[in-house]
Amino acid sequence: MLAVNYTNLRDNMKTYMDKVTDDYETMIVTRKDNKNVVMLSEEAYNNLMENVYVMGNKANYDWLMESKAQLEKGKFSTHDLIEVSADE
Repeated sequence: MLAVNYTNLRDNMKTYMDKVTDDYETMIVTRKDNKNVVMLSEEAYNNLMENVYVMGNKANYDWLMESKAQLEKGKFSTHDLIEVSADE
């Protein structure tokens, strides 16, 4: 996680935004009176929101935990994928 003050961010916005998106960095922008903000890429934000949704729904969470337990016990199967042409 990176930290940068507001003035430095303003003066180097493109560089920091590229670092956040290209290097998957999360950045804390420090401001006066501890009114800091966090900058993250849209991809990271969407991933976070998806995890909040999945983990916030008890039925989804329970299903994931059951699936995880089955995997850890070796109760899984593999299948070959079938290639389908684009016109099908």
